[in-house]
Amino acid sequence: MALGWAVIDAKILFFYVCFYAALIGFFAAMLAVFWQTLDMEMPKYQLDSSLIGSNPGLGFRPTPPEYKNVESSLIWYKASDNGNVGIWTKLIEEFLEPYTVEEDNRVDCSFDNPPPEGKVCKVPMTNWSPCVKENGYNFKKKSPCIFLKLNKIYNWIPDMYNTSTNLPDKMPDDLKEHIRGEEARGNKNTNVVWVSCSGENPADNEHIGAIQYIPRRGFPGYFFPYKNVDGYLPPVVAVYFEKPKSKYFCF
Repeated sequence: MALGWAVIDAKILFFYVCFYAALIGFFAAMLAVFWQTLDMEMPKYQLDSSLIGSNPGLGFRPTPPEYKNVESSLIWYKASDNGNVGIWTKLIEEFLEPYTVEEDNRVDCSFDNPPPEGKVCKVPMTNWSPCVKENGYNFKKKSPCIFLKLNKIYNWIPDMYNTSTNLPDKMPDDLKEHIRGEEARGNKNTNVVWVSCSGENPADNEHIGAIQYIPRRGFPGYFFPYKNVDGYLPPVVAVYFEKPKSKYFCF
């Protein structure tokens, strides 16, 4: 009787070994077929046909540390507290670190010299004073620098406002004037994804004060489209708040 039970157990074990082996083989075969449909260089679904869409988000740095309220984007600091200031400046340094690394695939670009095929543009940040590491990004002087970047979307080409004749009515007047000035210098200078920072309410604008955009008021068009080329870094704009009112600064 014991021998009979042993034979039955062996048959059951053999059945499950074969069953799971076949299941694993089937899953591996389906996974192999699936991988054949993917391109490692580009997404299968792009722009409007993808979940991301064709409207890149605008990000800023520094963002509050993870241990802070994750639902808040408030930048709040005490200029007289070196430890508190150091938290924010360290976050900026970590964000900008990839921009300090030299790579052979990065070349100098301009409106007249876009990157050649297989190359990407450098993001030079040496003449960005006072928004530099040596100045602590001006946080100690109560005139902080906040950095803006566009999220990457494969093959996205911006629809730019590059002439003063097609500017939307809702565009801020100071930005319209800036575009007219750039247009007077040459049409290529307006091939920019423009940015404008303002308060949510009129009182906020009074507290924020004057703003500078370094190195220019937007993201140059020669950085687009993003093609997943090695070494690519999205362009950055430093927003320098010259003299925001004390005890009032948020982003």
